[in-house]
Amino acid sequence: MTRSVRRTRTLQVAGAGAAALLALSGCSSASSSDGSSSSGSGSATSSSGKVTGTVTVFAAASLKESFTALGKEFERQHPGTEVTFNFGGSDTLAASITGGAPADVFAAASAKTMKIVTDGKDTAGAPATFVRNQLEIATLPGNPDKISSLKDLTGSGLKVVLCDKAVPCGAAAQKALTAAGLQLTPVSYEQDVKSALNKVVLKEADAAVVYKTDVKAAGGKVEGVEFSEAAEAVNDYPIALLDHGRDSAAAKAFIALVRSAEGQKVLTRAGFLKP
Repeated sequence: MTRSVRRTRTLQVAGAGAAALLALSGCSSASSSDGSSSSGSGSATSSSGKVTGTVTVFAAASLKESFTALGKEFERQHPGTEVTFNFGGSDTLAASITGGAPADVFAAASAKTMKIVTDGKDTAGAPATFVRNQLEIATLPGNPDKISSLKDLTGSGLKVVLCDKAVPCGAAAQKALTAAGLQLTPVSYEQDVKSALNKVVLKEADAAVVYKTDVKAAGGKVEGVEFSEAAEAVNDYPIALLDHGRDSAAAKAFIALVRSAEGQKVLTRAGFLKP
């Protein structure tokens, strides 16, 4: 099977994630101790047990800032390693993985999208929930439309953006709307949460339903509005080692960092909830 996917290396580290990482000192390396070589073109560990190689991580778009920070921390802990990322909508990433894309780790924004990969027998173990995330309304700075609730988004004249219903943030938004007994027709459905948020940042929309973490990452570019129905649509984020990855030991070490106290510190600073 031909496997092709563009590997995207994300270079920008969010302020919140970077600030958390500055607090980390003397972190011990978290890695697999099986000492086995991977089946791909390189070895995941050297003869001394040192973690080496490249870890390719497919991760939900909402994890961009915190995972980029964790990737840099992983490379610091394991000199000579490299972490590359492909961030996007979880459903699109899952389809790429089941289609044969070469990746070592998958971090999804919902159990439903992770199930696509586990059902395809593309994981090398049971996924584990490592964080949770909750929705928030992103408005223009200063909230000029005085939005204070989910119901306010149904007002005439407002340009509201949602994530596509197949994407975890879109599915969560629909669940929240159902819980509120509301119907909302957005001006557009976006392929991932960052695209939805960007519509507000660029002033192409008045509001978007996104994750609290994305509002926080945007800083002063948007203003966040909490709403009660968000509690009815909290997403669990699972992470899993993939079966066809090249560097399984290094991938296990990256997952260990994500789930460690140090990793959780970065993620909670970014606004994620503990599992």
